[in-house]
Amino acid sequence: MSLYREVVRRQLVLRRETKPANTSRIAEGQFYEAHQQLRVIASRYIKAQDWEKATSILHTGAQSLLQAGQGGSGGDLCIFLLDVFNKGEIKPDASSKGKLLGLLRAFPKDEPTKKKFVGEMIAWSAKLGEYPAGDPEIHHVAGSLYADELEPYEAERHLLLGNQDSPSTLATLEYAWYEADEPHTAPLYCARGVLPYLLTGNLRAANKFFLLFTAFLSKKPGLNTQQISTSASDLRTYPTLPLLNFIGLLLRSVERGDPSLFRQLKSHYATDLKEVNWNEALDQLGEMYFGIKIPRQGNPMLDMLGGMFGGGGFGGGGGAKKGSGTKGIAPAAAGLD
Repeated sequence: MSLYREVVRRQLVLRRETKPANTSRIAEGQFYEAHQQLRVIASRYIKAQDWEKATSILHTGAQSLLQAGQGGSGGDLCIFLLDVFNKGEIKPDASSKGKLLGLLRAFPKDEPTKKKFVGEMIAWSAKLGEYPAGDPEIHHVAGSLYADELEPYEAERHLLLGNQDSPSTLATLEYAWYEADEPHTAPLYCARGVLPYLLTGNLRAANKFFLLFTAFLSKKPGLNTQQISTSASDLRTYPTLPLLNFIGLLLRSVERGDPSLFRQLKSHYATDLKEVNWNEALDQLGEMYFGIKIPRQGNPMLDMLGGMFGGGGFGGGGGAKKGSGTKGIAPAAAGLD
């Protein structure tokens, strides 16, 4: 009976401590005190492996601090919450992601801990979720927020690994970025979406991005376009933007998977392709979609010995994580970095 009373007593103490920390102290502007007390109480729950209560107090406290403009303290509790998710092996689902994304949206624009929080979220979702590169919804929300905050490089990184809505957001971002540049640079900004999507194996997203970007572009006054119709398909071309035509035909070639078409396309636009640094990306695409092996450079003797002993050469790369696939880090398009 005495043990039961002690348990009840401790629970009552925790409740009394939690309420002022979450409401009164924050409302009174005692942000440091509230932040420290929330950490102490959450640590007790973590020690008892009460993940639900630790989650509740950290989520509520972080939200209150962020809403009060305390990005540093609130961000610290956000990262602490992810530590709870990792220790408690709480998987990414509608509830856990909803809490985290709600907190992410509450961050002040220039809060330094935001990027760390995003990185920790991606790492958690990759570790305990089904997507090796991180949860697409988290990538999409993060990328959209960075786009709104005019951080295009950060936005690109996440939108390229996002969900079905990400190509639309990325196309809007890239076109807005292009409008601040010279008219002839349109293919470079278009390539920033198409090539990385193809390199991550996402042909559908690449096509959607291209259609949206060129739809924006077609409304530009003074741009010369031509419509080519065949029995198989229709294609809009841009006489003054040959590399944009190349990108559109590249997508058609990938859909067909014909190596001869890919080689013919590269040959036809060889002069234009010399102006951009797309060789490495195109080599990768040739291997991924057309089975055209990339020439490997190395020591012939080591390669021969590696083949004799089943190693396939020395100094090779590592394997893919969480199963096979064509996931990877998408390179930036030429001329913009």
